[in-house]
Amino acid sequence: MSGKVATTQWSQVLAARDGSESQARAALESLCQTYWQPLYAYIRHQGASPDEASDLTQGFFAELVEKDLLANVDPEKGRFRSFLLASLRHFLAHERDRNRALKRGGGTPTLSLDVEAGEAGYVNEPADELTPVDVFERRWAITVLERASGRLQQESTELSQNQFAQLKQYLTSGDRQVPYQETASALGISESAVKSAVHRLRKRLGQCLREEIAETVSDRSQVDEEVRHLLAVVRP
Repeated sequence: MSGKVATTQWSQVLAARDGSESQARAALESLCQTYWQPLYAYIRHQGASPDEASDLTQGFFAELVEKDLLANVDPEKGRFRSFLLASLRHFLAHERDRNRALKRGGGTPTLSLDVEAGEAGYVNEPADELTPVDVFERRWAITVLERASGRLQQESTELSQNQFAQLKQYLTSGDRQVPYQETASALGISESAVKSAVHRLRKRLGQCLREEIAETVSDRSQVDEEVRHLLAVVRP
């Protein structure tokens, strides 16, 4: 049990089978609220319209939260990413078979979805070059990276919004578009200070990324593998 991440949200969800149902439901809803956009993108790439994709995403989460879909999840291999995609595929197959997709405006939404944001993310994908699974994986990776970056910005209280934006461009791209000296001049600090700040932020971003990923796996041994996978997926 030493490898278990007992306090992460996905671990709480898996623990639902052991009794803590209310806590697990809250954790599941939180994870779904965070990671719904990759599922929306997957459904859109299957040919659904924005309205249909929104309704199907809501219908999927309603079924996911209300029904016992965790019974067959193996906690030793549990990745929330893999579980969601497999569950969504099963849901969509049955939706087509039963032809009972939620009607727009019907039922009670399980989550509040920003469909405009989901659509904006989807249309920016090179859809012609990607399969629905590729789109799902890319949106998942981008979501994790955005959350890690947001966490880092919240922690960096010593930096203004402009300063963080100027330094952020160096954190995830190997090809710097702006020379350090130009950024130093814009911020009114030395080039060495820029390099030092970038080094510190880059290191902490890696830690934030690992913390975000740890929320979606059931064992610490999976974190490094998941980091490598997501970075490979999002890399152009």
